Amino acid sequence: MTEVIAHKLAKKQKEISVAEFFERNKHILGFGNPTRALLTSVKEGVDNILDACEESSILPEVYVEIRNHEEGECKVIIEDNGPGIVKNQIPHIFGRLLYGSRFHAVRQSRGQQGIGISAVVLYGQLTTGKHAKVISKIQEDRPATVTELAIDTNKNRAEVVNRDIIHWDKPSGTRLEISIVADYTRGKRFVYDYLQSVSIVNPHAQITFKEPDGTEHLFERTSEMLPSKCIEIKPHPHGVELGTLIKMSKNTKSRKLSSFLKSEFSSMGDRTTNAVCEKSQLSKDLNPKDMSREQFLALHKAFKKVKIMAPNTDCLSPIGETLIKRSLKHETQEISPEFIVTASRPASVYSGNPFQTEVGIVYGGSLSKDKPVKLMRFANRVPLLYQQGDCVSTSAISSIDWRRYGLEQSSGRGIPSGPAIFLTHVSSTLIPFTSESKEAIADIPEIENEIKLAFRECARKVQSHINKKVRRVKTREKFELITKILPEIAKKSSNMLDKPVPSLDKVITKIMDVVWIEDLIEYEKTSPEPVQSTLFDDSTEKREGGWITKSTIMVVNYKNKPQKFKLYALIPEDAVVGTVTPKPMKITNNFIKWNLDTISPADKIDIFFELAGLDKGDFDENDLYIESINASYVIGADKWEGE
Repeated sequence: MTEVIAHKLAKKQKEISVAEFFERNKHILGFGNPTRALLTSVKEGVDNILDACEESSILPEVYVEIRNHEEGECKVIIEDNGPGIVKNQIPHIFGRLLYGSRFHAVRQSRGQQGIGISAVVLYGQLTTGKHAKVISKIQEDRPATVTELAIDTNKNRAEVVNRDIIHWDKPSGTRLEISIVADYTRGKRFVYDYLQSVSIVNPHAQITFKEPDGTEHLFERTSEMLPSKCIEIKPHPHGVELGTLIKMSKNTKSRKLSSFLKSEFSSMGDRTTNAVCEKSQLSKDLNPKDMSREQFLALHKAFKKVKIMAPNTDCLSPIGETLIKRSLKHETQEISPEFIVTASRPASVYSGNPFQTEVGIVYGGSLSKDKPVKLMRFANRVPLLYQQGDCVSTSAISSIDWRRYGLEQSSGRGIPSGPAIFLTHVSSTLIPFTSESKEAIADIPEIENEIKLAFRECARKVQSHINKKVRRVKTREKFELITKILPEIAKKSSNMLDKPVPSLDKVITKIMDVVWIEDLIEYEKTSPEPVQSTLFDDSTEKREGGWITKSTIMVVNYKNKPQKFKLYALIPEDAVVGTVTPKPMKITNNFIKWNLDTISPADKIDIFFELAGLDKGDFDENDLYIESINASYVIGADKWEGE
């Protein structure tokens, strides 16, 4: 009897394709409800555009349009100015799940799984029964290809329903039109917020969003510079699993273990290779294809025992502190923030995967003091709008005692309340998402620690700004009071005694008893410069003028003794230092240092420097530090803690 049942059960077993699986489990990919489905559809299309344009060194121009044809159904149109897609690749890219060019590449990218845009096509087909339409053009003097396609979920292959060529008044690019079941009324705000967020962490992109009623929103690019190219690297020994190691050995062309380690992994030189072979007690001449599981296990354990250099970080493309600050300033200008500060941590590693964290804090303005701070989470330049509570960024922020930095927080844990916006960005060759919908980063201790360190650095700067502001206001009030009352007293006393009005400098310095430091930032537009177009062309064109940032720092000694100290002014890494007076003691990529010789009581020193390579507003307040003087004497600068 059991034998008959076993045979019946065996006949029911059959293979399912990945497309068929996701057809029945669309919530896994972010299509759980009509509101999220709309956002996911836009998100996947925009991610593809940005990756393709950056790989082709094209400044992205993204166009998103939503047409509401009938209740419950929307047509989503996503268009770009990218390199286009060759005709025979269109069915694979848009109609085949788990097909892509980035899955095996160890470098930073938005899309990694090859699921995104094809999942949108699948969802549209599943919910509306309509086909997707793709227009693509790869060359200016050639027509565009129009492909209408569906997905055969049983085979995970595209079905080309119709193909034609048309004239498209565009040099190159791709346009996707797809009908989906979506709730536009509820999803409209999320789409707008998403595109606005994309523009913050992709300042090189220009994004246009057109609503069903014809309203257009333009998110202008704030930088003409493309992100640095991500260089593909090999897997790191600390991040490889045992099974993957065995698989790599079967596919390698190396015939010796030593050459296998050096050619297939990053950070493996002669010294490290010798150390790993010695720890694992394996011969360097061993053929990897002939190794047993026990030998691979010994090799895998040896990786963890040997100190191996961290992988190269050329595979990452962080945004940069200056561009994050510029984008935040542009997108929050309506709330007139009092202060914007950013911090970028050095690249680090988790499980052999390089990653880097960047954070920013927008403080003050018209932001509410009683509501929880707004969190903006990003991974590889992609906004994370859902599952905030499950994200490592949230847990890192919640574990900091923000009461120390002037924000409200119940019992020193949780999301603080106050007039602030927090931004966190993690870039990595492998973002450890909690699910396929890619909405939250998993709780990795190394990542959490770097986020906390970056936010603490920002929080100290915010706290310093607030403290300096309070001290400056109090000292200025005191100074203004003294300079108004004392001259009047001196004048009346002189008239009564019929003597000249005495100098009040010594009296003022005795009462003030501080070193006052104040700065002024100004911007000067440079004229466009004529440049020759090419080496073989005598014609010239005008290069757009930039901005010169001019900083003046005034140092006044209001103490009754001469003062001598060192002054540091921090500068952005991407700034070029121009004229500096007086002559500085030292200039690095991060700061300018002056040795201020004896400043007599009531004397003043003016310090001036210029910065090029920045946009107007990128550098709007000096971050000043002092050394070799008691910091409590100084208004306008903090104690230097070392390089």
